Amino acid sequence: MSLRKYLTSRVFFLQVLAAAAIIAVLGYLFMHWLTFTTDHGHEIAVPNLAKLTEEQVEEKLDELDLDYVLLDSVDYRSEFPKYSVVEQDPLPGTMVKVGRKIYIKINASGFSSVKIPDLIEKTYREAVPTLKALGLEPGTITYIPNLGKDMVLEMRYKGRNLKVGDRVLKASKIDLVLGDGKASYVDESQATDSTAVPAETPQDEQ
Repeated sequence: MSLRKYLTSRVFFLQVLAAAAIIAVLGYLFMHWLTFTTDHGHEIAVPNLAKLTEEQVEEKLDELDLDYVLLDSVDYRSEFPKYSVVEQDPLPGTMVKVGRKIYIKINASGFSSVKIPDLIEKTYREAVPTLKALGLEPGTITYIPNLGKDMVLEMRYKGRNLKVGDRVLKASKIDLVLGDGKASYVDESQATDSTAVPAETPQDEQ
């Protein structure tokens, strides 16, 4: 039988149909296996883990067939309990598959301490960003007579004077004593005594 006759024969046509059917069945079985192994269509909403301890996180995620990874602790935040979850990824409400790992960050046990920077003779505008960069906050402002307007003259914490290098806890409020720019300077060489009596002008001798 020639090739041309074979390609147009009933036998060749049946073989093509059989091959197509086999491919379709294999494709269906593969997709079914893939769906089963990836648990497609079975997703879980990530719970809100904020303010939970690590033990509570583990217990809650175990119930949902989820896992977690502790990334690190973050600087202490007073609005969260010590050693509780501050951040999580994915966020609450995100749909994930069974076995997905949730990454969490834990609150530190308390504020760490920082050194007081040298703010003396800096302006208030310069002092505030420096304090905030260290995790500190500007507190009460007091003005005293001084030529340097808004210039930092003293730093105080809870009523006591601070020196450069002293340590305070983060988030502490640092009170600043500033110059009011209203002090005047009198040159003593040009000062006159208001009580002095002017000398008498001598009269011409007659």
